[in-house]
Amino acid sequence: MTVISLLQQLVRCASVTPQDEGALAVLEQALQQADFETHLVRFSEAGTPDIDNLFAKIGSGTPHLVFAGHTDVVPSGDVSSWTHPPFGAEIVDGKIYGRGTADMKGGVAASVAAVLNHLAKHGAPKGTISFLITGDEEGPAINGTLKLLAWARDKGERFDHCLLGEPTNPNFIGEMMKIGRRGSLTGHIRVHGTQGHVGYPHLADNPVPHLMRILTALKATPLDDGTAHFDASNLEITTFDVGNPASNVIPATAFARFNVRFNDIWTLDSLEAELRRRIGIVQGSARISVHFEKSNAVAFMTQPGTFTTLVSQAIAQETGHTPVLSTTGGTSDARFIKDYAQVVEFGLVGKTMHGIDEHVEVSDVEALTRIYERVLEAYFQ
Repeated sequence: MTVISLLQQLVRCASVTPQDEGALAVLEQALQQADFETHLVRFSEAGTPDIDNLFAKIGSGTPHLVFAGHTDVVPSGDVSSWTHPPFGAEIVDGKIYGRGTADMKGGVAASVAAVLNHLAKHGAPKGTISFLITGDEEGPAINGTLKLLAWARDKGERFDHCLLGEPTNPNFIGEMMKIGRRGSLTGHIRVHGTQGHVGYPHLADNPVPHLMRILTALKATPLDDGTAHFDASNLEITTFDVGNPASNVIPATAFARFNVRFNDIWTLDSLEAELRRRIGIVQGSARISVHFEKSNAVAFMTQPGTFTTLVSQAIAQETGHTPVLSTTGGTSDARFIKDYAQVVEFGLVGKTMHGIDEHVEVSDVEALTRIYERVLEAYFQ
């Protein structure tokens, strides 16, 4: 089975979170044929959908290299807007089209194909190769990688290093690998005013100026200047709403939501404390309620060292490009994996991920497979 045929099989499984639609079975069958021990594990939690996950391994002992990824995808959106069917996996002009080709069935297919090629050439590894594949990365991320890691640890598995095949390259293969990720914290502010007639403002208390003052204070002074491997933390206001359809009524409440993508200067607790401090300074007479959403997205970084160098060299040998070591972008399941193993992310070009006509270059998928093969060669040398 070629990497492209495997990718086509995966894309044709319409595995929009939380549905699996046979995607994990495709991988399990391919790995079982190579004598992998496989486990399909379902996790549940009240208020969230049940999720199927796959753990597979071959070999024993150290070193233990795990490939991680997800087979769930975001919805396709308006199917009529797609040039090619979102779950058709059609190949046109050297590109393979379909939801998940970039994020991240392409990376999963490349890792599985690379491992199978490596085993066919070298036999069982002098150590362990495993896969952690979830169906809950694009969703709540509760019944997926987080629980699968704990399940594997309870079974006695110990991972040394992890390669996560998320789409990391902005423009071309070999451009960037991720050695960390920023954290994410979302806050809600509601200002409680007194509704009234705009012609009689002395009888009302307009919550909008209070909320504007608070949001300005949150944005006015940068949270930090960044670090050696992280950009400065950034707060963005994502919602400002009063729910008021009338032009002659002072609203009763005003609501705003904001999100902070933060670097490793901050923890979730210390960042929340700083934001509450800033709000308190300018709150004045405003009656407010502040709420922060529960988050499991902390800032982290894998220190550059032997493993990051090994992966970087494999990329450079195959592509001629030495990748930038980056911590940019959104969150990923690496935030869970970092508690169990040193983790590096490297995958395909992500320009079209989550978009209409998501696609990747066939040549890039094949190159990524060869890069992963180079990693395996060096790792188990």
